[in-house]
Amino acid sequence: MTALTDGARIAVVGGGPGGLYAAALLKRLDPDRRITVWERNAPDDTFGFGVVLSDETLGGIEHADPVVHAALSEEFVRWDDIDIVHRGRTLTSGGHGFAAIGRRRLLAVLHERCRSLGVELRFGTPAPPAAALAVDHDLVVAADGVHSATRRAHAEVFRPRLTTHRCRYIWLAADFAFDAFRFEITETAHGVAQLHGYPYAKDASTVVVEMREEVWRRAGLDRLGESDSARACAELFADALGGRPLRGNRSQWTAFTTVVNERWSHGRVVLLGDAAHTAHFSIGSGTKLAVEDALALAACLREHSDLPAALAAYEEERRPVVASTQRAARASLEWFENLDTYLGQPPRQFAFNLLTRSRRVTHDNLRLRDAEFVDAVERELGVPPGTPPMFTPFRLRGLTLRNRVVVSPMDMYSAVDGTPGDFHLIHLGARALGGAGLVMTEMVCVSAPGRITPGCAGLYAPEHEDAWRRIVTAARAASPGVAVGVQLGHSGRKGSTRRQWEGIDQPLPEGNWPVVAASPLPYRAGVNQVPHALDRQGMTEIREQFAAAARRAVRCGFDLLELHCAHGYLLSGFLSPLTNRRTDGYGGDLAHRLRYPLEVFDAVRAVWPAERPMTVRVSATDWADGGTTAEDAVEIARAFAAHGADAIDVSTGQVVPEEQPEFGRSFQTPYADRVRNSVDIPVIAVGAISSWDDVNSIVLAGRADLCALARPHLYDPHWTLHAAVEQGYAGAGAPWPVQYRQGSRRPPTGRTDAPKPRLSL
Repeated sequence: MTALTDGARIAVVGGGPGGLYAAALLKRLDPDRRITVWERNAPDDTFGFGVVLSDETLGGIEHADPVVHAALSEEFVRWDDIDIVHRGRTLTSGGHGFAAIGRRRLLAVLHERCRSLGVELRFGTPAPPAAALAVDHDLVVAADGVHSATRRAHAEVFRPRLTTHRCRYIWLAADFAFDAFRFEITETAHGVAQLHGYPYAKDASTVVVEMREEVWRRAGLDRLGESDSARACAELFADALGGRPLRGNRSQWTAFTTVVNERWSHGRVVLLGDAAHTAHFSIGSGTKLAVEDALALAACLREHSDLPAALAAYEEERRPVVASTQRAARASLEWFENLDTYLGQPPRQFAFNLLTRSRRVTHDNLRLRDAEFVDAVERELGVPPGTPPMFTPFRLRGLTLRNRVVVSPMDMYSAVDGTPGDFHLIHLGARALGGAGLVMTEMVCVSAPGRITPGCAGLYAPEHEDAWRRIVTAARAASPGVAVGVQLGHSGRKGSTRRQWEGIDQPLPEGNWPVVAASPLPYRAGVNQVPHALDRQGMTEIREQFAAAARRAVRCGFDLLELHCAHGYLLSGFLSPLTNRRTDGYGGDLAHRLRYPLEVFDAVRAVWPAERPMTVRVSATDWADGGTTAEDAVEIARAFAAHGADAIDVSTGQVVPEEQPEFGRSFQTPYADRVRNSVDIPVIAVGAISSWDDVNSIVLAGRADLCALARPHLYDPHWTLHAAVEQGYAGAGAPWPVQYRQGSRRPPTGRTDAPKPRLSL
């Protein structure tokens, strides 16, 4: 039993690769189906030139339709190398494995397959509205592209979000074949431009030229038509093209739009390909995603007994894959948007950074593809042979960290009246034994009213100082060479709440204390109490509490001090325009919102020993309209650097409850990258960094100098030592405690290999 009855009528709106392939698959699975494809253009009318498909996608095509796979295989141009050209130097990385075909040839193959199966193709014929088609069709597949009329007509159901980005680009072609995928960067009087080029036939290549909108306008390209734009781009990249011309094909400058839909189906109508989602061309994903959508849709219609269940299964299967691809595409897109910030990197590091920009290609993955290339990058940056980048030392003022791993601050909510106890001793001691270069305390509060919960640790009483000194001394004795840092903060409007496991951000059932903030705005209206807006006297009092806590931290023996200016706590509340509505000298523009956090920083820095480093944690975006932006984060970092900060710990969000973070692997790293490559200051990356491969990639690419990991260290206190073992590293960057050295090899497991055959007859 399938979701569609025998002989079902199916309408496909849009004759691009995704729509055509869906029609062919659906017809092949049931020859009695009556399938019609509507395409407003003629058969040979198409934009662009070449299409890149991955081996994974080709494998899916081969399994589902060997005829199409065989036809495509005869046409594909294949290559392995990527050339990166920057400032006159070409660096090549191999082992990447691409396959491309001309878009017109791809469409011709699919046209032929559809006709051979009995699919009706209506060219030059705009489709009726999807709602009208749904009246007398069992299924309507809306594959009508990024500007989908179907999506627009039913926007209240699909609830699309369209984001237009900062670069302009144009698709062109050259009448010769590049011998590799080519990225070339040129620096002009107007700004930076880049070329993305790849062969799609024996005598032709796709050429995409891209640049920031302001560069495009300054260069006067906004005033040129297709032919003049092609000539101008050929002049920009004359060396790459060997003086050859470029040509267009209905080519125009455009800005990329990311499409996201909350729903992909509505009754009998389902979105497919660019109508449902888009991903930036720099990771070559548009046609790939559309073809994979078609494969999944056909399978789900076959596997489920009713249409709603089939369409729900299709969306459930594809949505996480698409979301992951869109995150990678967004990272790649933003890397190119901010290309000018990386131009000063050493040549090989620049190339490594470009290749790993989407976070899908990593240090370890690239080593498998091209070990010589990765070795050359590491040599250029002074990484000793046989040493993973994460195990190189790093110096902040008078402190040298043995590796690049930081145990991130994690609130444990287990102190008694601010005093850390045996739990903290065991918790932090275990992480110190685990090999990280720097172990950070949780946010240590500077006063009792400055606590988040009754279980938060403090450094505002003599007994707190004694307890922390005991912990620091024990950690250092158990793990010589480890550095221990303290994070000082004040909860602000997010104080007087329950412990995390009792109800995060919920007020106490009894015993609440008054809270203060930059402005009288509760964290959650009607839930959390309205804070008292600090006056000058209150600001001075809290500033001195920070300084007093810092003096105690000196006596405790902490190696590093971090000022918490993130996550909506007091100092963060001054920085964000969403939480600071003051009309005095401490509100308004960013310079004034920075005043109080900088005053506190100066007061702490004045009592913190000159040889010991001091860092600042910031929220680089509020993930909410009108809040702190990445550009603001750069200026915030620049201000703290000017006041003597030694590094910026770049986190995001947790400032307002209505935030909409874009979660994913290493999702905050692009903000750390932005700060590091815009401001002359080291940075700490944090946020869903979970593998040693991610740490190596981030450090070697120059996105951050240190990586802070939280949950991985809860899962495995010895995460760093185990990372060393898994990479075959046993050097000074990951010393095993003498008591644990017998466990410094991976435990053996049962045999899984079968006896190998010895004779062939």
